[in-house]
Amino acid sequence: MPSELVLLVDDEPSILQLARMYLERENFRVQGAKDGEAALEAVNKLHPALVVLDVMLPKLDGFEVCKRLRAASNDVAILMLTARDEDVDKIIGLELGADDYLTKPFNPRELVARVKAILRRSDGKTQIGGKPIHLGDLTIDPASREVRLASRTLDLRTQEFDLLLTLAEHRGLVLSREQLLQKAWGFDFYGQTRTVDVHIAHLRKKLEGGTVKIETVTGVGYKLVT
Repeated sequence: MPSELVLLVDDEPSILQLARMYLERENFRVQGAKDGEAALEAVNKLHPALVVLDVMLPKLDGFEVCKRLRAASNDVAILMLTARDEDVDKIIGLELGADDYLTKPFNPRELVARVKAILRRSDGKTQIGGKPIHLGDLTIDPASREVRLASRTLDLRTQEFDLLLTLAEHRGLVLSREQLLQKAWGFDFYGQTRTVDVHIAHLRKKLEGGTVKIETVTGVGYKLVT
């Protein structure tokens, strides 16, 4: 994982300098960009493993950068930085396809931990998994990372697949949001459970019409049922 390229996108020099210092200590290569247009150019030119993307940027804001990357089918990992601890910013970022978010001001050690966790999940795309799991009309193949619902293949992003696989491996059991963060995201619990809720909502839409459902157990968490 270390030596992978991380693109830092922020117009505050102090933030760039601090994040760069901590990431380089962990042997990541780091490039910086100060506005949204420069970020898009850098992603296309440098092909980073991950983008740390501030929401409030000159020219194009972080939401628009994220939106354009996903519209172009660019699956680069994105960690969004939000200046305010407001759910609306976080939800918008996740809905647009960001992998995670972190609220400013942040602990640079937590930034490094988030980057590592996201990249571990991305690395899982190339790992050989176990045998296919069959649940009703749903088939999950960990080896090919493909999911089929009846006769059609579902288009799942990396984190959506990991979340569905985790639920399937514990089918019928209720998993708390904290447990899902740990098992599907690889996080120690940071309290960012809204991430789980947004991804669950995405999965439910994609599973519509099938026999497998994700149930909410109020006050506890989620479980996969047929």
